[in-house]
Amino acid sequence: MSKESKRLAYIEDESEMIDLVRIILGRRGYIVLGANGGREGLELVRKELPDLVLLDLMMPDMDGWDVYHQIKSDEITRDIPVIVITAKAQNIDKVLGLRVAKVEDYIAKPFSPQELLDRIDIVLSKQSKSSIHES
Repeated sequence: MSKESKRLAYIEDESEMIDLVRIILGRRGYIVLGANGGREGLELVRKELPDLVLLDLMMPDMDGWDVYHQIKSDEITRDIPVIVITAKAQNIDKVLGLRVAKVEDYIAKPFSPQELLDRIDIVLSKQSKSSIHES
């Protein structure tokens, strides 16, 4: 699958952030599907089965960790990689995210557009390598 056709779901409660990420990633050929909040995000992931999920942790309707665990406990969505994007950037949160919850990556807000692109490229390239080995 070429980069141009990669579809990402961004689950975030601030529509301005979704728009910003859509602009940044759209320039690289990614298609960004935005979901306003956790509940809408879960529906989107289950319906669209994106190549990658970008997930905010702090949302008013549903905690990002709850969204993450529901994605990973569903047989249909559990192999979709998740990158957490959050303002909750203390070291303990990062350790919990990467080691305990096993998210693919963890990006602290504010982030640079290049950092976001680099991290997404790395996670998606790992994903395509593991798909090749499983086939």
